[in-house]
Amino acid sequence: MGFLCFLFVIIELQCELLKSSSAADTIRPSQFLRDGNTLVSRGGKFELGFFSPGSTNRFYLGIWYKTIPDRTIVWVANRDKPIQDPPGALTINGNGSLLLLGRNQTVVWSSEQPATTTYPAAQLLDTGNFVVRSDEQKDAKSGSGSYLWQSFDHISDTLLPGMKVGADLRTGLVRRVSSWKSPDDPSPGQLSYEMELNAYPEPVMRKGSAKVFRNGPWNGLRFSGSAVIEPDPIIHVQVVDNSEEVYYMYKVNNDSIISMYRLNDTTSSGHRYFWVQTGKTWKIYLSTPRDYCDNYGLCGAYGVCVISESPVCQCMKGFVPKSPAKWNAMDWSDGCVRNKPLTCGEGDGFAKLEGLKLPDTERTWVSKSMGPKECKANCLANCSCVAYAQFDITGSGSGCVMWFGDLVDMRQLPVRDQPLYIRMPFAELMTEGRSTEEHIILLAVVVFISMDSGIIILIHYISKARRKLKESNNVENSYTKEMQEEDMELPTFDMASIANATNNFSIDMKLGEGGFGPVYKGTLPDGQGIAVKRLSLTSGQGLNEFKNEVTLMAKLQHRNLVKLLGCCDEGDERILIYEYMPNRSLDFFLFDQTKSKLLEWSTRFHIIFGIARGLLYLHQDSRLRIIHRDLKASNILLDNEMNAKISDFGLARCFGNTQITANTTRVVGTYGYMAPEYTIDGLFSIKSDVFSFGVLLLEIVTGKKNKGFYHASHNLNLIGEAWRLWKEGRPLELITNAPYEDSCHVSEILRCIHVGLLCVQHKPCDRPSMSSVVLMLSSENTLSQPKKPGFFMDRNLLEEVGTSNQNTLNSVNQISITLLQAR
Repeated sequence: MGFLCFLFVIIELQCELLKSSSAADTIRPSQFLRDGNTLVSRGGKFELGFFSPGSTNRFYLGIWYKTIPDRTIVWVANRDKPIQDPPGALTINGNGSLLLLGRNQTVVWSSEQPATTTYPAAQLLDTGNFVVRSDEQKDAKSGSGSYLWQSFDHISDTLLPGMKVGADLRTGLVRRVSSWKSPDDPSPGQLSYEMELNAYPEPVMRKGSAKVFRNGPWNGLRFSGSAVIEPDPIIHVQVVDNSEEVYYMYKVNNDSIISMYRLNDTTSSGHRYFWVQTGKTWKIYLSTPRDYCDNYGLCGAYGVCVISESPVCQCMKGFVPKSPAKWNAMDWSDGCVRNKPLTCGEGDGFAKLEGLKLPDTERTWVSKSMGPKECKANCLANCSCVAYAQFDITGSGSGCVMWFGDLVDMRQLPVRDQPLYIRMPFAELMTEGRSTEEHIILLAVVVFISMDSGIIILIHYISKARRKLKESNNVENSYTKEMQEEDMELPTFDMASIANATNNFSIDMKLGEGGFGPVYKGTLPDGQGIAVKRLSLTSGQGLNEFKNEVTLMAKLQHRNLVKLLGCCDEGDERILIYEYMPNRSLDFFLFDQTKSKLLEWSTRFHIIFGIARGLLYLHQDSRLRIIHRDLKASNILLDNEMNAKISDFGLARCFGNTQITANTTRVVGTYGYMAPEYTIDGLFSIKSDVFSFGVLLLEIVTGKKNKGFYHASHNLNLIGEAWRLWKEGRPLELITNAPYEDSCHVSEILRCIHVGLLCVQHKPCDRPSMSSVVLMLSSENTLSQPKKPGFFMDRNLLEEVGTSNQNTLNSVNQISITLLQAR
């Protein structure tokens, strides 16, 4: 009898295993999914089963992409309730509740109890949605059906196409994305992404309870914080805002594209990835926050973040910093306040601001049917209304949004199709010299009330506005203008002579190509060798850079600067003629595994010292201070004796003898060599050239590129690796396997590394001048200890933010640089 009971148990277990193993994408009551078995969606795209993250002994029920070799978990059931003692099992009871069982059949996790149903089943769909349905439902082919329960309502750290972020107003269900606490712990972390249910809803990313980023509200075409005008080629967004639901959802335009949006708690950012089949890897398609100006509320109330300005925070017109001392110290948290108070009623008007991310919508009022004129009138009649905008900009547009309270979290964007109208006192509008129809009507009201005083006010403000405009238009760099107006005494060449010298720009005579255009070798009739630099019509540089280089090079004479022999300016042709450098440029030797062996240490030090002397001349000994702004290995030419000569002055700028720094809205140069204050804030000085020199010095010492440096055990760039080894007391490991290692002088190489680290310190004030650099390189004096360098970062982070684009650098360390020409 005992034997028969034992046999019965064996048969029962075999039947149970048979049931569980035979279910491809579905389990039903009395069936169990155990550790080692999985469900696979009908199309084979997703898989559901048990996993243990990292080296932990905690087990979770999750969903991952079946077709991707590197397991990518996209959903976890028991995020904060792991199974500590495996094995676990998943089943569904007769009421339709999912039950996750641990040891001794204890319930570790369960889905909520659905409404009474018959014949329940749990099915994994090809959308990645794990649903509970009744067998009476026959439409379970997509994630859009009406289910008793679905995983899409309980999002983990990953947003898949078709998932809704938002709320069901009928049931009170809120769907949000929340990060993992760590790579080994899928329990909810600090970072979350959700639809904030204001009158004008918008997606918001939070860290804990604090906002860190918001997309801006949906205007019918896009989120107002988006800088993208053209339709996205990979994804399309759907936003629903009605009495039943408010949500955001994205889908892919091509079903063959595998994508996801994932929150990363360690970087406080969200990344939208897509799977690249050819490379078998995930690629970041979008990252948020995408730059410094995306940091929530960076500039405080009534402050606007302009990524191309320095500093990035600017008060809106008619406003001034609330705390000038803190503002000047780059603490913008107090924001801005009005120059003149509002008077309420007809004493106020509206300033039209375009190209802005709309302010935080937490305190807004919306009418979807109200027209623009009625919207303006209603805002003007309510003294608490500080701004208004159009709700929907699609088609003819409609709707009204009004803001109450301070305006926060605005930034400048290139799109201008949803203006924001800011309430301003009439006197402030006239001070700004505005001449819109709105202001003319307001002026007429004032004149009607008091004709004499109105005329006086009008004359005063018009005169003031004209003076302000005239002063603005007359701002020029007097030093640059002085140089441009002087006779340059530079020989000019005709096009025929240059064509003859280069064999009609033969491809056989081409030496290379840079940001300006191609460079050809040529020979003049007297036998002199020349280098001919011809401006390309598709070049990132243009006439201004051409004139700038001609103007500067005609005035500069130094043994460590390349000599400009003449130029040609005929029709559309812009050509520069230089002395020919038989050994081409430094990068030709430095980064080539074979040619680098020709650079003995004595030659390298000679090149370093020559570059330092050339920069010293530019910064101190020439008539004007010259900031090169594009110092790099390819812009160092070598003559037949390997003397270094600095070239390419198209991006250089002149300073007066008393001028120290300047800023620009057009950041130009080469990524990897630019100083942090220049890259981020457009602020440049002689110290930004010193930073570039420091990078170049470390490259010459090591023979490795800062931008492309790679170490098998970590992902620091060259600057970071030099700093790490210096702090650990092992700086000579930088030259391991260097071709000159046996011939170098240890004390000299250590001094060069030391000087290089001093030059790349983060703060410009900590970096030495070039006169000090020359002295340090040529003496044995004791040097100060370097501080942490700028752009000391992980190489993987650089790749994630898109440094693969060689023409336009989109972001560095979550900071985006607009108008940057990376050469």
